[in-house]
Amino acid sequence: MNTSKNLGGRPKKTDPCTHRYSFSLNDVENAEFLAMLDKTDWTADTAKFIKVCLLKREIKYVKFDKAAMDYYMRLTTFHSQFRAIGVNYNQVVKHLKATFTEKMALAMLYKLEKATIELVAIQKQMINREL
Repeated sequence: MNTSKNLGGRPKKTDPCTHRYSFSLNDVENAEFLAMLDKTDWTADTAKFIKVCLLKREIKYVKFDKAAMDYYMRLTTFHSQFRAIGVNYNQVVKHLKATFTEKMALAMLYKLEKATIELVAIQKQMINREL
């Protein structure tokens, strides 16, 4: 028969942290510490951050450039609009071929071709500015 009685509560840790240290920082050191902490994703767990710093483990953090992210998002939507233009272009050509006479369809295709050449010129200018 088991004589140990379960009193409830949290189970005991196998390796509890029993050693505690306290230190003070001046204003300059505190500002530097908070700047280092802000660069990480550990703002909620300051103790863990201090342990990593003291034990000289490597601290890795990723900084996101909001301007680059916005540029990437706008560029992505811009390229998706170009794909949509290509789909619409194909639909227009099919519709012209099916609906109009050959002479009328050729006249409209000529106008569409001019607009496409202008679009390609604008795209080349954009690509040259990116590089």
